[in-house]
Amino acid sequence: MVRCDFNVPIKDGKITDETRIKGALPTIKKLVDDGAKVILCSHMGKPKGEVVPSLSLAPVAARLSELLGKEVVFADDDNVVGENAKAAVAAMNDGDVVLLQNTRYRKEETKNEENFSKELASLAEMFVNDAFGSAHRAHCSTVGVTEYLSPCVSGYLMGKELDFLGSAIDSPVRPLVAILGGAKVSDKLNVISNLLEKCDTLIIGGGMAYTFLKAKGYEVGTSLVDTDKIDYCKEMMAKAEELGKEMLLPIDTVITKDFPDPIDAEISVETVPSNAIPADMMGLDIGEKTRELFADKVKSAKTVVWNGPMGVFENPILAKGTIAVASALADTDATTIIGGGDSAAAVNTLGFGDKMSHISTGGGASMEFLEGKELPGVAALDDK
Repeated sequence: MVRCDFNVPIKDGKITDETRIKGALPTIKKLVDDGAKVILCSHMGKPKGEVVPSLSLAPVAARLSELLGKEVVFADDDNVVGENAKAAVAAMNDGDVVLLQNTRYRKEETKNEENFSKELASLAEMFVNDAFGSAHRAHCSTVGVTEYLSPCVSGYLMGKELDFLGSAIDSPVRPLVAILGGAKVSDKLNVISNLLEKCDTLIIGGGMAYTFLKAKGYEVGTSLVDTDKIDYCKEMMAKAEELGKEMLLPIDTVITKDFPDPIDAEISVETVPSNAIPADMMGLDIGEKTRELFADKVKSAKTVVWNGPMGVFENPILAKGTIAVASALADTDATTIIGGGDSAAAVNTLGFGDKMSHISTGGGASMEFLEGKELPGVAALDDK
């Protein structure tokens, strides 16, 4: 049994980003070539124990069949381990591949309940976890099954994630520059603190920068602010100083009156210094001088870890900061690691994906790894 991360975005029945599916191919091909009977399982979205047809893994089975050049049998059971799954597994020859239905159709999955773990495990003998994106969850398909299958090992994708992220955090080639963006400080509290101890320079952009700017006493207008995290930001700036680490915040900001609606709507913007945002305006991207400042810092780095966009990158007018950082990472000889989630989507959407050393397939998992936490899905394996 191979736990993959096929939690991919689907629009009108079509998969819009195949990164995670392609990431699983080396492990699947290796097992197929070695004559294993390969049973794949994954979740998609949050059906919360209900059968949600739009979250079926059927489109994944179809696309996998094309990418592997052989049929991937889809066992379409609402209860995941039902008659279809049992019959499909019983009919397998060496080298065959079966994909089970969305594991989260079962409410037991996210609670790591024994009965569903046993049902899943009853189909197989050994377990490979290749779903780094779900490694921070103790679920039946990531942790529960390991009680009943042996050996339990990591797949190639999981191994690559642990190698890249692990070495970046524990034994980086320095200088190590960490770039954090995205909307909220609260999402990245422990990451900020842990990275300050590991990196040489910490760059803060995106929506979360405005809470730091507010903590410095600046007027930030109607920009996004985590008001209850202002003191935390003050503590982090003090910690950086104490540890002799450089912390860079935006020095200028792209502002507008209202958040674009729809998100890619055309809007008029202007750029102002970060300490001069008018009270009725909001910052939605880093300004030109900040782009240069951040790009210059990347040029002198030997290792760069980036998590979170610099602005509202879904809007072409507000994507310039994210493009500038992605472009700086694409041009450097440093080891560049993109920490999953929105940053991965941004880098791929903007066409820089193939220029990065490693793009993590796990948003939440890479964040928790960067926080220094042990991931339950990794801890449960006999061999990492």
